[in-house]
Amino acid sequence: MARDFKPIRDDRKPPGMALRRLVEFRGFNRSSLQQYRNRIRHMYDGPAGAVLVIGSLMSLHEPLVGRIFRRRKFDVSGCKSILDVGSGAGQILGHLLKRANPETRLVAFDLSHRMLRRAQSRLGSERPSYVTGDLSQLPFADNSFDCITCGWVIEHLPDPRPGLRELSRVLQPGGRLLLLATEDTLPGMVVSRTWKCRTYNRRELRAFCDEVGLPWRSQLWFTPVHRFFKMGGILVEAQKPQDDAPELRPPGHRLSGHG
Repeated sequence: MARDFKPIRDDRKPPGMALRRLVEFRGFNRSSLQQYRNRIRHMYDGPAGAVLVIGSLMSLHEPLVGRIFRRRKFDVSGCKSILDVGSGAGQILGHLLKRANPETRLVAFDLSHRMLRRAQSRLGSERPSYVTGDLSQLPFADNSFDCITCGWVIEHLPDPRPGLRELSRVLQPGGRLLLLATEDTLPGMVVSRTWKCRTYNRRELRAFCDEVGLPWRSQLWFTPVHRFFKMGGILVEAQKPQDDAPELRPPGHRLSGHG
């Protein structure tokens, strides 16, 4: 297993250090990485995981993610191999089954074996391969996938860099990553408390992605309303540079945004 983490410096400011310490879950700072991982696995194996899909529907996260695929803000139609990290109850996996080509290889990956069983039962599909494991130690060879989706998983790593490095490792050069993460807004902190995870701000998460070789290609929003009010969490498309093109964008280039 991965070594216990050393807490990273947290210099996030908005919406306020005092409020964040009051609301945001900080339990991962009081236990080892293995203890925290076991706690998360137990939570998703249990009743909380059983009602996850209901929460995703009530929050509109699942249909809104479907809207992103349907409108091709993140297009998977040409992908040959897709890894869905943190498949949960199949909230993203179900959309991949609809939008990916029939011959596309699909792999569903999650820390909780019971969540994968729930996803398989709910979706009623034998097409994906279901694999249980740890994001910090993905059981796949280098350059195995040309597309990865990772929805609301990175929050469960106190330091996201080991997980992001693994995503970069198994992603082919030129491959794309759809990353969804809980933002350090007040609603995000409530999510943090409920699901025992941390939050991120955009500058912080972008710096981590740049560090591991997954520069952001664009920032996404569920709807124009979400974009206007800066709500809905962090949704980005990142792309692993080609071997002969270490920089995907010239210095000073601004990230595009999709409404």
